Amino acid sequence: MGTASSLVSPGEVIEDGYGGEGGEACEIPVEVKPKARLLRSSFRRAPRVIGASFKSTGSVDLEYAAEYERLRKEYEIFRVSKNNEISSMQKKEAKLDEENKRLRAELQALQKTYQKILREKESALEAKYQAMERAATFEHDRDKVKRQFKIFRETKEKEIQDLLRAKRDLEAKLQQLQAQGIQVYDPNDSDSDDNQTTVTAAGTQCEYWSGGVLGSEPSMGSMMQLQQTFRGPEFAHSLIDVEGPFANVSRDDWDAAVASLLQVSPHVPQALWSNSVRCYLIFTQETKAELDIFIKKHSPVLRRLCEGLGHFYLNVCFPEENAASYSAERKQEIERSSVCVLLLKSTVTSSAAEDCEEAFVKNPDGHPLVLYLRTEEGHSLSGPTRELLESVNAADKAAKVKVVDHSGSAEEGAALIYAQLEKVIKQELLGLEVADVDSKESGIEEGREEDSGDVLWDLHDEQEQIESYQQACSGTNSQLGFQKYIDRLNDMIAAPPPTPPLLVSGGPGSGKSLLLSKWIEQQQKQSPNTLFLYHFVGRRLSTSAEPVLIIKRLTVKLLQHFWSISGLSMEPSKILEEFPRWLERLSARHQGNIIIIIDSIDQIQQAERHMKWLIDPLPVNVRVVVSVNVETCPQAWRLWPTLHLDPLSPREVRSVVNTECQSMDLKFTKDQEKKLERHCRSASTCNALYVTLLARMITSASCWALEKSLEQCLQCQDTMSLYRLALKMTLTSLKTDRERHAMREILCLVCASHNGISESEVQDLFPDVELPVLSSLFHCLNRLCIVTLRCGLITFQHLQAWESVRSEFLGGGSNSAAYREKLIHYFSQQLSQDRVTWRVADELPWLLLQQEDKTKLQLSLLNLFVSQNLYKRGHFSELLAYWQYVGKDKSSMATEYFDSLKHYEKSCESEDSMTKLANLYETLGRFLKDLGLPSQAVAPLQRSLEIRETALDPDHPSVARSLHQLAGVYVQWKKYGNAEQLYKQALEISENAYGAEHASVARELESLAMLYQKQNKYEQAEKLMKTSVKIRQKNARQKGHMYGFTLLRRRALQLEELTLGKDSADCAKTLNELGVLYYLQNNLEAAKIFLTRSLEMRQRVLGPDHPDCAQSLNNLAALHTERREYETAEDMYERALDIRKRALSPDHPSLAYTLKHLAMLYKRRGKLEKAVPLYELSLEIREKSFGPKHPSVATALVNLAVIYCQLKKHSDALPLYERALKVYEDSLGRSHPRVGETLKNLAVLSYEEGDFEKAAELYKRAMEIKEAEPSLVCGNAPSRHSSSGDTFSLRGPAPLPHASR
Repeated sequence: MGTASSLVSPGEVIEDGYGGEGGEACEIPVEVKPKARLLRSSFRRAPRVIGASFKSTGSVDLEYAAEYERLRKEYEIFRVSKNNEISSMQKKEAKLDEENKRLRAELQALQKTYQKILREKESALEAKYQAMERAATFEHDRDKVKRQFKIFRETKEKEIQDLLRAKRDLEAKLQQLQAQGIQVYDPNDSDSDDNQTTVTAAGTQCEYWSGGVLGSEPSMGSMMQLQQTFRGPEFAHSLIDVEGPFANVSRDDWDAAVASLLQVSPHVPQALWSNSVRCYLIFTQETKAELDIFIKKHSPVLRRLCEGLGHFYLNVCFPEENAASYSAERKQEIERSSVCVLLLKSTVTSSAAEDCEEAFVKNPDGHPLVLYLRTEEGHSLSGPTRELLESVNAADKAAKVKVVDHSGSAEEGAALIYAQLEKVIKQELLGLEVADVDSKESGIEEGREEDSGDVLWDLHDEQEQIESYQQACSGTNSQLGFQKYIDRLNDMIAAPPPTPPLLVSGGPGSGKSLLLSKWIEQQQKQSPNTLFLYHFVGRRLSTSAEPVLIIKRLTVKLLQHFWSISGLSMEPSKILEEFPRWLERLSARHQGNIIIIIDSIDQIQQAERHMKWLIDPLPVNVRVVVSVNVETCPQAWRLWPTLHLDPLSPREVRSVVNTECQSMDLKFTKDQEKKLERHCRSASTCNALYVTLLARMITSASCWALEKSLEQCLQCQDTMSLYRLALKMTLTSLKTDRERHAMREILCLVCASHNGISESEVQDLFPDVELPVLSSLFHCLNRLCIVTLRCGLITFQHLQAWESVRSEFLGGGSNSAAYREKLIHYFSQQLSQDRVTWRVADELPWLLLQQEDKTKLQLSLLNLFVSQNLYKRGHFSELLAYWQYVGKDKSSMATEYFDSLKHYEKSCESEDSMTKLANLYETLGRFLKDLGLPSQAVAPLQRSLEIRETALDPDHPSVARSLHQLAGVYVQWKKYGNAEQLYKQALEISENAYGAEHASVARELESLAMLYQKQNKYEQAEKLMKTSVKIRQKNARQKGHMYGFTLLRRRALQLEELTLGKDSADCAKTLNELGVLYYLQNNLEAAKIFLTRSLEMRQRVLGPDHPDCAQSLNNLAALHTERREYETAEDMYERALDIRKRALSPDHPSLAYTLKHLAMLYKRRGKLEKAVPLYELSLEIREKSFGPKHPSVATALVNLAVIYCQLKKHSDALPLYERALKVYEDSLGRSHPRVGETLKNLAVLSYEEGDFEKAAELYKRAMEIKEAEPSLVCGNAPSRHSSSGDTFSLRGPAPLPHASR
């Protein structure tokens, strides 16, 4: 039996007898027997009697009872405490219920109050918007009245000046007569009215354009506007407006120089001739297998690539057997080609060697070149092949030829050619990165949108206009006597305002387009600060004759010139209505004239109704020139000043004919010349087009003798009959009936189409006609002035050519429907193959509209990609016209598009299809927004946002686009708070994705600025707009540098050829320009040589005191300053200043220019005493030019005060600073940055004088202005035309270098 001592006490360690570790004992109510007792009991056989240990069992029960009692008491205590807690919580709950009821009642009351306030706010906002609309209407009316009054005032001032001048002349003549003793009759002494003289005021129709040249002195009112608006406060900051872009050495004028060069030589990618990737393939019989595989298998892939990016693709190759008979066509195709590929093995034919010589040897830098050489064991190169490769290698000095060396199968060789061509097309021709083009298509589309912000417009239309201008300029090589018309145009354009549009009229083919293009070309070179906006209208019903697209293009070009095209409406009626307002606003900001030229304006549909803005008074510096056909000119326009083109004179006719004969090595006999002279005497046979076509037909008639062709041509008495004869001659020259049939069909298809057809489309439609035949046919038709290529499309050169084909082959147009059906079938096939290119979108709906097939037209419009293509290229008005013809209103259109999109969404599964779906939803949202349906536009834009966030990434740039478009809807909805939040999100995503200086960031900043303007937050709007403009200018500057140096080098080489003649003023001017050009290219040594030659030649020819010598001295001084040769620069500046003081007026910009730079040089060299009189003279000039309260005067005051401070003449500087501060505050406002800079200088001056309290006060105010100023992304450099261009701070002069370079 155990005892109590046998229990293990808590905390004791029990040792494990089997080697285990000891553990701490726990309180376990179990009895443990002693060892001896346990051993004895284990030997007993009989069972142990239960309950033998009474004492042990009782102790356990007692312990259980005690434990139970303890637990019971604890439970009772816990239960009581919890009951108390429950009762207290119930009380709290009741109290909270009462509080909740009270708060609910208060909330209901607040909600009622809120609804009441909201209604009051909405009514107040509505009243505000109505008041703003009334204010805008009033402001517009006020501006119109002010403009009319201004024009009236300027007109009357001119009349008064003319009358005073006439009066002075008459008085002078009267005094001379009296001095000679001649008695003058006084009409006041007579009783009769017969001798009374009536003075007619100037300004009648015949005198609108009778003023002087552009440089003549304007009236008082226009001079004030020119000073304040065009020149700007810093009137002598740049001489580019005075002496041209390349007359003076100035780093500040670099941007303007590049812009001027681009106007003279517009940047058109030469590799893509007429928007087509033309691949010229040179092959032999040994490599024909590779050629066939490439054309059949790989060429369609390249074509889809190019067409997806808006370009055409064309393979050009001439079979070996008949290549010799197409030598002229082969040479022309090589010149037009974008890339040339030579496929060789061991031998080479004569035609392949000639093509290789033309493409690879004579002009290796003209286009990318690919050489495929197939090598096999046991086959060595022949002698001619080896010589050809050696000549190619010798000509390839820059190692630009891509060589593909292959020894495998023809299939592998074709694949290698394809891979190399794809790389060349993507990187060198289209400018893409090395990536999958499928992922690039949307990116390119986005990039094009970014360039023009929210305004969508067609780059194909723009390229068509550029090519139309270039083709018109190169229309003829002979002199047509246009110089007299150009001189008259210059005089008319230079006339003082008000100036109505100038009408250039003439018969069909009289040379109006040629005259205007030549005049534009000449004016762009002579007037680099003049902005030219031109548009050449094609035949009726074409895209180029659509009035809304014309005005929209002119508006976008105008706005692009000022770095901003936001805020332009897409609605057709608003585009036409807002154009004169944009023109007036932006003309006031342009430092020069704006000239708008519209050729063949009478071909525009309903021209009088859509061109109403021509009747309104034009801004002072805007001129408009339009050309019309005499027969179709609207009656109301005949009252405008008119320049009529007369028929060609006999001498001009001989010049045209002789030029064409010399090009073909032909010569007429005297009898033939007399026949031509007698024939070309009537008005119809003496216009430019008739004579040009006549000469080309006579010289290119291959099937007839010269005498016979001359007789045939002289039977035609007008251009139409001559064109019909040209068509018959071309048909006769073709060899087979199949070729003649193809020619008729092609011309009829071009005539029946909307804008023409491409060469690749002709090959698809006529697969049985070989390419050499088509190339020869196009070459012949182009030479005969029948067809041409514009933007890759075959179209008619002249309206008379179109009319001749229409009457000769289409029965006057009655058979056009059959050819339209052929084109509809062709483009519908492309549509069924999911090939929606810009050509399908351009042609198919228009053709269905002409066929009056509403059902098919609606089906084509419901193809989402067709509508998307039209809309994204800016053809919004065209798309709207199609729907109106179908008979659908805006709501019905939205419903139809929604249903089509929902149906299309069901088939979208891949990531690429979801991306396209998001683009479609975005397009639909933008389309509905432009329709004026913002409530319906929100849903598709939100869906587009959801898809892009899910399929791409929440921080993807495409998400920023969706946010931007959604914000635009909220702006239209006048929910400005939501719009601001979305714009800021889009801005953050764009900055993270592209950086802070990307064009998309500028677009978001500009949108935010316009939003703040609508909310009257003008300070915030101005900060964002300045930043946006800086970013756009920096991006444009970087793009300009990419090809600016190339253009400069090209112009320099052209000018060097002009300097080889005798000494003359013009040659010296060319040398000076060459020096400036080389300076801009950082070639200072060459610049010094040419500028020195220019100075020496001017001193010999003009004399040492001529102002042109001062210009050369000024440029050389700037060059020496750049080289830190300050002593030489100072001497030349002083000589230039001395010449200009004696030769020019005291307020001439050239004098101020030299004063400024010489003073800056004195200051840099520490010669402050010498700089003081120059700054005083500069101040005097500005006060005389602008008056004492102009910001430019304040700038001169600050400059002079800074010099006085550096000379420790604080008492002289203080009144200058105070006067400048007052001028700045009065003219620019108290928070302008110039005010802050002046305050800071005053604070430093007060501190040095010991007036610390005043200094602290001034400095505090200056810092407040600085903190409120925007932090420009592209730096804080002042503008070329700002008033801060030459203002200094209170820092001392810059330390001089120890040694000159």
